[in-house]
Amino acid sequence: MKIRGAVLERIGAPRNYAQSRPLTIAELDLAPPGDTELLVRIEAAGLCHSDLSVVDGNRVRPVPMLLGHEAAGIVEQVGAAVGDLSVGQRVVMTFLPRCGDCASCATDGLAPCVPGSATNGAGTLLSGKTRLTRDGAEVLHHLGVSAFATHAVVDRRSVVPVDADVPPVVASLLGCAVLTGGGAILNAGRPQPGQTVAVVGMGGVGMAAMLTALAHDDVHVVAVDQVRDKLDRALELGAHEAHAPDQLGDLKAAVVIEAAGHPSALETAIGLTAPGGRTVTVGLPRPDARISMSPLALVAEGRSLIGSYLGSAVPARDIPRFVELWRSGRLPVESLVSSTIELDQINEGMDRLADGHAVRQIIEMP
Repeated sequence: MKIRGAVLERIGAPRNYAQSRPLTIAELDLAPPGDTELLVRIEAAGLCHSDLSVVDGNRVRPVPMLLGHEAAGIVEQVGAAVGDLSVGQRVVMTFLPRCGDCASCATDGLAPCVPGSATNGAGTLLSGKTRLTRDGAEVLHHLGVSAFATHAVVDRRSVVPVDADVPPVVASLLGCAVLTGGGAILNAGRPQPGQTVAVVGMGGVGMAAMLTALAHDDVHVVAVDQVRDKLDRALELGAHEAHAPDQLGDLKAAVVIEAAGHPSALETAIGLTAPGGRTVTVGLPRPDARISMSPLALVAEGRSLIGSYLGSAVPARDIPRFVELWRSGRLPVESLVSSTIELDQINEGMDRLADGHAVRQIIEMP
């Protein structure tokens, strides 16, 4: 079938992207789903720093690639081996498929799936195959999803079904921002009543972590960011304190989530962590990034430094947990949306993301 999608033609194009236009809105051919795959009509897709990191070269991927990994849509066709999903169901896309068979999949979310990580790096679906072409030439998949398009073919293990009462925009955010940020709170940070939780970096993932922390009873939540508007927004959404990194003073927190993907942010997070506390890092800096810290502080103060990919989550287990928090009114996922844009405005959206002015921009498909 013919689809429209945003194809990344080259990595490392100069700013601003509105002029250099690294992403081309193109007509592509999408092959039917294989036996373990689904055809999904995309309803909503979010712009995330993981997309930007491919555009600017921080995370090198093969090109041309149809970007987008945070999305929700409606199943329009199921493969012959898919017996638990039906046409018409709404599904949340997740950017790391889990094969369910490797040793990493047995870690309850602590380690990324080995085959899923390998195929993500190669730009294929979990089967090792691709379903996208343009003028007969292969176009690669982004993180098994490729959601900046009207339709996508994805593996069954890249989606989680949700009920029809979950709106498309909310469902889309559950698959990355909420799963990564909120999962870091639930699965890695695990704050206890009476503790202070700090979040460093108030983009979409950081804001989702903050909201999930606020859903806990008797937890004091602190937002940290360099952008005043984001700190103001965090306070509006319920943060008890909001500070720039250079205004933290003697503040300490039992759980600190780093969600900025920058070495200085991780250093700030480590410095914020109280004796006996946990620093959880979910940001994705450049591969050559380095930090400076004293390892003695980890030992002498009994502190932990934890890496958390995809919020250390098992999507099929955790997304329903977030849905229930949203339904109860304790997790206002909609508040993460800073604006909605059209697919044709995606390069301009990447500029806003790079400038730090956006929490989550959502592409709503017609």
